[in-house]
Amino acid sequence: MKLPALFALALSACLAPGQSAPPKAVTVPLILDHNRVVIDVGLTLANGSSQRVRAWVDNGNPDLYLSRHAATLMGLAVVCGEKECTAPPPAEITIAGMKIPLTGIKEARIPLKPVSAAAVMASGMTAEINIPSTILRNYDVLINFPDHEFTISPPGNVKFRGIKAKVIVNAESGLIQLPSVVENKKYNLALDVGSSISFLSGELFDKLAAAHPDWPHMTGAIGPANLWGLQDEPKWKLMRIDRVQYGPLFLTNVVAVDLPEAGLPFFEAKKSGGIPAAGLLGSEALMNYRIGLDYAHSAVYFDIGRTFNFPDFDVIGLILRPEDDGCFTILAVADYDGKPSVPEVQAGDQLIAVDGIPVRGSTLGQVLLMLGGEPGKERSLTAEHAGKQFIVAAKVLHFLGETP
Repeated sequence: MKLPALFALALSACLAPGQSAPPKAVTVPLILDHNRVVIDVGLTLANGSSQRVRAWVDNGNPDLYLSRHAATLMGLAVVCGEKECTAPPPAEITIAGMKIPLTGIKEARIPLKPVSAAAVMASGMTAEINIPSTILRNYDVLINFPDHEFTISPPGNVKFRGIKAKVIVNAESGLIQLPSVVENKKYNLALDVGSSISFLSGELFDKLAAAHPDWPHMTGAIGPANLWGLQDEPKWKLMRIDRVQYGPLFLTNVVAVDLPEAGLPFFEAKKSGGIPAAGLLGSEALMNYRIGLDYAHSAVYFDIGRTFNFPDFDVIGLILRPEDDGCFTILAVADYDGKPSVPEVQAGDQLIAVDGIPVRGSTLGQVLLMLGGEPGKERSLTAEHAGKQFIVAAKVLHFLGETP
């Protein structure tokens, strides 16, 4: 008897009657929402039944987050402090029938939100749980951006394709760094497909900006850089970097954000093997690739699936904050050619609709798509100021284009 057949016979003998062998790998559709990978997962509820919710694949974050709604459904003991709540982690989640144990997670962090926003992990998203790096590191993972698919399996069951890169993997957190080159100097840059945009440390950003004033740059976190609607996002500096060697890849026109000083602890968390990262590459720079994460062998595979130039910064220059009630506050208006790009609105106004379509209850990614399009395209914005609604015509502009 051949070995594979012998193994299959032995396995079948260990299974209860009617029980099937666990799948070697599962592939599920992924939703790209604000460049973030979102999939469906199953949660086991307190009554023993299961419920499907949205999960954010977040390989750049070692911490587990849950919505208050999901924690309540699973019967977890929630304890709240002044800024956030915590709970024991659930035992597992399932992806297309594959059980994913959450072993090694000490606690689940739960944002402190009003009851009206209990069903989301973060404002502007639909996800109720994230899948952090501490869980992903136990698997083979394939994030297929071109075909909108997500694959996960125990190690050794995914046939990775493309260019292989040896990487640094933090054994404890699962965070990944790639040896990189910017302007002929070597740096380590983290891989974070959970981030919608790339970041550089303030020191490196300022050094490149001083050496290349001709590179397109601007102030204001528009488009993919509009992460969460943080209060300082209107002051964030953006720059289009001419060329980045990221492991084996040679990427051009990479847009990066100058990491604010308040975000330094965030970068400290990106250490792998005690080495701090000089920045991270987010998903906006990698949309043309199928990215294979081979944690067991400290390798990442890049398989190019298309060569499309995504016009992520052809948008109306509003910087938005998603609120807990599903509304969107205009934090600021970005300048274009030295003038406010939408002079009729101001900070503190509410965005009510785009081309007559209400935005309340949408995700931030959905609203930013509504504000995008071909440069010169005119959109009708309904805004509200001091309780009164008004309509303005605003044009889609080509931000971060060539400096005149």
